[in-house]
Amino acid sequence: MYNSITELMKPLNKDSYNIQTKAKGPEGSLPLNENMLLHSPSGDLFGLSQNVGMGWEPGKLNGKQVLILSTQGGIRGENGEPIALGYHTGHWEVGLLMKEAAEEITHYGGVPFAGYVSDPCDGRSQGTTGMFDSFAYRNDAATVYRRLIRSLPTRKAVIGVATCDKGLPAMLIALASMHNLPTIAVPGGVTLPPSRGEDAGKVQTIGARYSNDEMSMQEAAELGCMACATPGGGCQFLGTAATAQVVGEAMGLSVPHSALAPSGQEIWKDMARQSARAAMKMEEEKITTKDILTDGAMRNAMIIHAAFGGSTNLLLHIPAIAHAAGLSIPTVEDWSEVNKLVPRLVSVLPNGPVHHPTVQVYLAGGVPEVMLRIRHLNLLDETVQTVTGETLGEVLDWWETSDRRQQMKKRLLEEDGVNPDDVIMTQEKAAERGLTSTVTFPVGNIAPDGAVIKSTSIDPSVLDENGIYRHRGAVKVFTTEKEAIGAIKDGTIKERDIMVVIGRGPLGTGMEETYQLTSALKHLSYGKYVTLLTDARFSGVSTGACFGHIGPEGLADGPIGKLKDGDIVDVRVDTRNLEGHLHFIGTEEEPLSPEKGKSVLMERNSHEDMAPDVDLPDDTKLWAALQEVSGGTWRGSVYDTDRILEVLEAGKKALASKS
Repeated sequence: MYNSITELMKPLNKDSYNIQTKAKGPEGSLPLNENMLLHSPSGDLFGLSQNVGMGWEPGKLNGKQVLILSTQGGIRGENGEPIALGYHTGHWEVGLLMKEAAEEITHYGGVPFAGYVSDPCDGRSQGTTGMFDSFAYRNDAATVYRRLIRSLPTRKAVIGVATCDKGLPAMLIALASMHNLPTIAVPGGVTLPPSRGEDAGKVQTIGARYSNDEMSMQEAAELGCMACATPGGGCQFLGTAATAQVVGEAMGLSVPHSALAPSGQEIWKDMARQSARAAMKMEEEKITTKDILTDGAMRNAMIIHAAFGGSTNLLLHIPAIAHAAGLSIPTVEDWSEVNKLVPRLVSVLPNGPVHHPTVQVYLAGGVPEVMLRIRHLNLLDETVQTVTGETLGEVLDWWETSDRRQQMKKRLLEEDGVNPDDVIMTQEKAAERGLTSTVTFPVGNIAPDGAVIKSTSIDPSVLDENGIYRHRGAVKVFTTEKEAIGAIKDGTIKERDIMVVIGRGPLGTGMEETYQLTSALKHLSYGKYVTLLTDARFSGVSTGACFGHIGPEGLADGPIGKLKDGDIVDVRVDTRNLEGHLHFIGTEEEPLSPEKGKSVLMERNSHEDMAPDVDLPDDTKLWAALQEVSGGTWRGSVYDTDRILEVLEAGKKALASKS
C-alpha cells in the first residue's frame, strides 16, 4: 500500500495545496425584524446564519421547521451502489424516505432538517459479543434522539424514520417522549423474499443444519447468497422489526397502511410524502403526541400485536413506549387478558400455518385490514386520534371502501396467485385453519415472576388433541450460549431433551437474544421435540417450545439459576386457553411436589459456573443496573429517573452512615 510516511502523505491531486482562505459568503439578507433582534435568543439568530451557510435561500428561512430523524447507515451512491456498507438492509435505503419527506416539506413552504443515529443488526450480532450491546442500545439511542430533538429548539414537528429491531423501538420511545410536539413515525418497510430460496430467518441456521448433516456446503453458500433479495427493508418475517412497524401504526403514530411496505418502491416513497404532509397538518391544527398516544392507543397496539401474532420482544418495547408517553404501563396480566380475548388472524412467517412473507401481508391490507376484521368484536378504541387528524374509526371507514384496499388485494392475487383472505383471515376462517392466540405467560417455581412463550408457533404435531404441550424430563444446563449452540452442533442435544440456559439476562449479558439456539431447533428435524428454558430473550422470528424472559433472572438470585444437570422439570402449555407452568419437581431418585421443589430451590446456592459474561461491557453493566432498579424487564427495561435517584440517594446515605 505504501512504504514510507512520505509516500503515505503525498497529495493525490495537484491542487491539494491550493488552499482558499476566504469566501464571499451567501448573498442576500436574513429575514430579521426588530422583535427578533430584541427578544430572540442568540441561538435562534445564529441558527439562521448556519442555515444560509449550508446553502438554504435566505428568503425561504421563515417556513415551519420540521426535523427528520433516521437510523440511516452505510454510504449509498446515487445509483444505489454501496460505497460503504451499512450494518443491515433495514437502514440502507431509509435516506430515500428522508429525501422524499424533506422535498414534500419544502414544497409546502417548510424547512426540513435531518439528523441520524444508526442502529445495529441483531442478525449480524447473533452468537457474538455484539449482542451484549443490542438491547442496551435501544435506551441509549432513544436518549440521543431526544437530545437531538431538544437541540433544535426551533423545530415545530418531528418525523422519525426507522425500520428494525432496536432502531425503531428507540425511535418510538423518543417520539413518545415529545408530549407537546407533533411527531410521526415512518416505518422503513420490508425486503422482498427471493424467488427461489429461503427467508432471512431460516437462512441463519445454515451452520447448525450443515453441522447436523442436513444440508451441503453448496446449498448453504447458495441459499445464504440470495436470502436478502432486495437491498432495503427489514427481514421478510414477522419478527421484531416487522412487529414494531405494525405496533407503531396500530398506536396511530404512523399513517394508515404504512407498516410492511416494500422498501424502495413508489408506494413506499408515497408513505414518506404522506407523513410529511400529515406532520405539517398536525402542527397547523395543534395536534401533538400526547393527543395520539393514550392508554386507548396503547391497548389498541396490544390488540393488534395479538391479532398479528407478533414478536415477544414487543413485550419489552410497548411498556417502554408507554412509560415515555407518561401512560399506564401494561402488566403481565394485561398482556394475558388481551391474548385471551383477541383471535390471531394473520398467516405469516414464522407462525403460519402458511408462511406468507410480510410483503404479502402488506398487500392483503396490513394493519387496517386486520383492524377491520376484528372491528365487530368491539375490542378497539375507535375514538383515539391518529396522525392523519382523523379518529381511528374514521380511518377504518375510509379504508373499508378505498380504492387502495382493492388495488392491493388485486395485486396480491394477480402477482403471486395468493388469495388475500388466506393471509388475513376472518375469525371464522382462522378458527377453521387452527390459528391459536399468540402468547402464553407460564408461571411456576422456576419462574415466579413469569416467563413468556410464543405458544402459537409450537409445532402442532407435538400438541395433544386439546392443544396442550407437555414435556417432563431431566435438564441439561448451560451457562453460556456458546456452550449451548456447541451442544446442538456436536450432537449432545437429543430429541426429548430440555435445555436450560442461565445467567443470560440483563445482568449477565444485557439480556442477549438467543436466536442462534431457537432457529436451530426450529429448522433441525428433531428440534420440535426439544424444550428450551432461559432468562435471556428471543428473536421475533423464534419458534418452538422456547421459554424466555424467565424471572427473576439467574444472576438476580432467580430459581432458574439454581437448576443442575439431571433435575427434573415439568413443562405444560395450554395453547388454547393460554395457561402454563414451569416447575422443578426434584430428581429421578427424589421426586418432589412443585411446592416442595420451590422450597428446595430457595435453599440451594446458584449454579457455580453462572456469572456475568467476562466480555460484558461496562456500558451494558450500567444499563442493566439502572433498568433493574427501575422495575426490570417486565416494565420494559426503562430508566425510571425518580426511582433511580431514590436508590442513589439511599445508597449515599447508607455509605455515609458507614464512614
